[in-house]
Amino acid sequence: MEVAADNTVLAIPGHVAIIMDGNGRWAKMRGEPRHKGHRQGVKSVRNIVGACLRNNIRYLTLFAFSSENWRRPRTEVGLLMDLLLTALGSEIKELDENGVRVRFIGDRNHIPVNVQYAMEDAETQTVSNDMLTLVIAVSYGGRWDITQAAQRLVEQVQSKEIDAENITEELLAENISTIDIPAPDLFIRTGGEHRISNFLLWQLAYTELYFTDTLWPDFNEMAFGMALKDYAKRQRRYGMTSEQVVSRKISHA
Repeated sequence: MEVAADNTVLAIPGHVAIIMDGNGRWAKMRGEPRHKGHRQGVKSVRNIVGACLRNNIRYLTLFAFSSENWRRPRTEVGLLMDLLLTALGSEIKELDENGVRVRFIGDRNHIPVNVQYAMEDAETQTVSNDMLTLVIAVSYGGRWDITQAAQRLVEQVQSKEIDAENITEELLAENISTIDIPAPDLFIRTGGEHRISNFLLWQLAYTELYFTDTLWPDFNEMAFGMALKDYAKRQRRYGMTSEQVVSRKISHA
């Protein structure tokens, strides 16, 4: 929980998921190549990780590279992979010291081997940390995630571990890539677009959505704080009525 200036208590999301949009446009506005925007965006990642730690947010999921991003020009894809490799090399020590656990989700089959090794090393080095879990989605798509979960269930049916008629929503959820991570409470997309772009399709079913025109390289702790305050005003009903939500809060008080 966080206390605002007027001493009211603000609800803090346990898990924030972000589409970091606007790096290319940020660079273009300044007459710079797109990769300069991506590099500036790494600084925003550092700032928001720090803000999550200070606000006791336990999970942060960042959409770093989508399964559709492989369609971008080969030069840009290569630069993005190089940037991920460089960022891991420069940031992992500080993340580890601050108790941040790093995890990656996505299809690793197309990721360069040296980048895969760096990802695995980061996960291994930080596996025992518990202040914040930083989930980085690389070569990730929500449809891919649901598809691979369905494929796992088919394999379990074929091996007679489960019966097809016993497949439930909960069983499918146990095969999604974020099985041991709670669903996001708050989704943020920077850069002015109002869509979720194949990101965490299963997980975002009841997530509060927040869109901002701020480009990702300009998304600082103040802008993040505005998103958190907006979230604190929401009433999360999960299909119930407002009266039921209030009644449950009273009964659990």
